[in-house]
Amino acid sequence: MKPDKLKPMLFSVMKNYTKEQFAKDVIAGIIVAIIALPLSIALALASGVGPEQGIYTAIVAGFLISFFGGSRVQIAGPRLHLQPSLPASLHATAWMD
Repeated sequence: MKPDKLKPMLFSVMKNYTKEQFAKDVIAGIIVAIIALPLSIALALASGVGPEQGIYTAIVAGFLISFFGGSRVQIAGPRLHLQPSLPASLHATAWMD
């Protein structure tokens, strides 16, 4: 296997990165954060851990996926496969008597 195949895609993308792409990436990052951070908090609560663990996981995983990913465009993050269990978990943690 060639050594270039093992190099993260980030290094080759940065060679031709422009200010316009950076501005678009910042906007995209803000939009993703608006969606991903509350979802990460909800999934952490549904898993039985504190909301801060969900935030830490979302941020660290986002950076790791961005750095080691094999594509210029990454789609990764918390999934809604736990969606049916979220209302019960949130009800139990938010509205305790």
